Amino acid sequence: MEEPNVKNVYLEQVKAEQQQIEVDLKAKRMMAPPAPQAARGMLRMSASPADSYAGIPFQGPSASVGPALDVRITGFWRWKTVIVPPNAYVVHTRRGHDRPLHIGLGMSFGFNPFRDSFLVVPSAMQTILINAHCICKELQGLLVQGYVQWIIADFGTAYKKLDFSDAVDPMRVVNVQLREQAEAAIKDKVATMRIDDILSDKQPIIQELTARLREVAEGEGNSDSGLGLRIVTVQIKEAVVSSTRLWENLQEPFRAERARIAKLAKLEAESVVKAQELQQEQVRSIAEMESKSELARLRAHKEAETFDREQGEKARRHQKEQEVARQTMLERNATLKQEQKAKRELEEAQIENQRALTQANAKLETERLEQTAALERLRLQEKLAAQETETKAQLAIRAAELEAANQQARVEVALEGARSEIRNQQSPAALQADLIQSLPKMLEQLPQPQELRTITIGSGADAGSAQSLAAFVAQILGLLEAFKAKTVPEKKEE
Repeated sequence: MEEPNVKNVYLEQVKAEQQQIEVDLKAKRMMAPPAPQAARGMLRMSASPADSYAGIPFQGPSASVGPALDVRITGFWRWKTVIVPPNAYVVHTRRGHDRPLHIGLGMSFGFNPFRDSFLVVPSAMQTILINAHCICKELQGLLVQGYVQWIIADFGTAYKKLDFSDAVDPMRVVNVQLREQAEAAIKDKVATMRIDDILSDKQPIIQELTARLREVAEGEGNSDSGLGLRIVTVQIKEAVVSSTRLWENLQEPFRAERARIAKLAKLEAESVVKAQELQQEQVRSIAEMESKSELARLRAHKEAETFDREQGEKARRHQKEQEVARQTMLERNATLKQEQKAKRELEEAQIENQRALTQANAKLETERLEQTAALERLRLQEKLAAQETETKAQLAIRAAELEAANQQARVEVALEGARSEIRNQQSPAALQADLIQSLPKMLEQLPQPQELRTITIGSGADAGSAQSLAAFVAQILGLLEAFKAKTVPEKKEE
């Protein structure tokens, strides 16, 4: 009996992936035109300008040469200039030179399409997504997903050993090669591990993959064996079991264990509930009996309380009546006290109002007296001012009069002096004649004599007349001196 034709899905998947890898490893080279291809990253030797550039029209002083890198070629014919962006590596070679003319990051240069060729590669970090279909130690299929990030560390080594000639994406072939290396390393490591270890701990896979990729890309310390690349990071994101039934079987122990725990928890909860129910029933029965006895005790207690309450109510009512009477008396006394207090306060208020009125009247009287005094002071000040003005005027008049009197006295003194001078120049006979003429006036001004004294000097007739005249003059002079002596003290007393 023939076996049924069973389709091997895994084998077909492996074959399809192998064909796709073969296609990816072939660089996509564009045949025309060569100048844009060079700008897109192809290393193309232009040995025959006639074959390479025949029939290609010139596109202007600045032409964009591809979507992968922003490389511009300016100029025309053999005097061109290649402008490289700062984030791209470039290597520039010329026919007849065994070493590159320019190699480095972001270097622009003059370009002769008949003798030169160049290669431009991006310097940005590359990320490779990995989907490795693996067979573990238990011969079960798993899909391991991860990613690898790398950059170019030594472009002088990398452009010699790696293929950057893809016109659309210079990094595509290198990424395919590294992805194949990574998938191979993951498959080798997964083949030695149990499925439980793969799903629970991915560090062994990461360590193995990192070691292998660094050995290939960096050369493990030997610069000649490396590719000029540097592995930045390696990560495993997920490991998925291919078989749905196996995945369910792997989950079944955990699910069964959790179901067992849940069942035990349920049984334990039910036993606890039953024990609690029995305990509650017992407690309920005991509580019912205790409730009946408690009800009987409460009934007797309530009856005793009723009797005590009635007796207490009677005593309370009697006491309340006494308290009401006492309270009424206290309220009456309080009312009387309040009335007396209000009356006393009213009297005090009246007295206070009377006192305030008296004080107000006194204050008004005081203010009136002060106003009167102020008015009197003003009047007195006005009167004093008037008197002072009048006094000043009188003093001024008196001063003027005194000044005039003094002036007149000075004139009279001067006149008297002049007269005295004239008298001094007169003869004794003239003097005696003047004196005799002024005697009546002098006698009128003399006071009445209290006594009379007579002095006789000499004895002859001639001598008697002369001596009588001299004695008379001496007496007159003595009377004048006495009068002068009497009038001077009276003036001093005034």
